[in-house]
Amino acid sequence: MTEILDVARRAAMHAALGDPVRLSMVDALLLGDRSPGELGEAFGLSSNLLAHHLKVLEEAGLVVRTRSEADRRRSYVRLLPDVLTGLIPTVSVAMPATRVVFVCTRNSARSQLAAALWQRRSHLPTASAGTHPAAHVHPRALATARRHHLRLDPHATAHIRDTLQSGDLVVAVCDNAYEHLTTRPPLHWSVPDPVTAGTDDAFERTFTDLAGRVDRLATALPDAHSPAKGTP
Repeated sequence: MTEILDVARRAAMHAALGDPVRLSMVDALLLGDRSPGELGEAFGLSSNLLAHHLKVLEEAGLVVRTRSEADRRRSYVRLLPDVLTGLIPTVSVAMPATRVVFVCTRNSARSQLAAALWQRRSHLPTASAGTHPAAHVHPRALATARRHHLRLDPHATAHIRDTLQSGDLVVAVCDNAYEHLTTRPPLHWSVPDPVTAGTDDAFERTFTDLAGRVDRLATALPDAHSPAKGTP
């Protein structure tokens, strides 16, 4: 019975992806989250048609919608990457980057962990920053990094205005940063704030979420696998 249900689920996924628009929407969501309005604008869809396509993708278990932590009236569509094992398309970011800069509000947890993961995953330089940086990195972020053999400087928080350089690829890893920045970053990861929950489990979920996203971005970004300058 389990095998029958599994086949039925896979068939529903294939059926959902059989439409060119829905397949293109999944491609667009592979590296970052989008609001329904952004998807509708990107693909020239009326509100009714957009709602139909999103419903099909949701019922097939391919995407979920989450409320923005910044503006609760907004929502973001998020791809569930694990269900696409073996089906994930090859996607590349059509922009060179000298660095990847991860940005959140306080620069105390998500952006710090993302930058540390990127540093381990890619030779392309990285940095992190906040729109309203805290005085220090959150203790649970430090503990999470230690559990995964990553190193964070507890006092290395920074403001985005003092961090960004020409050629940076900016990735907003929280809704507040994405919605409040004057210039919208090209990539947005709607990662819930683990500080709100304040538990080790919440920080572990955040770490796992960020690790998967960092891996996908590193695979897609040109030069991400190239050795850094001065590296043999």
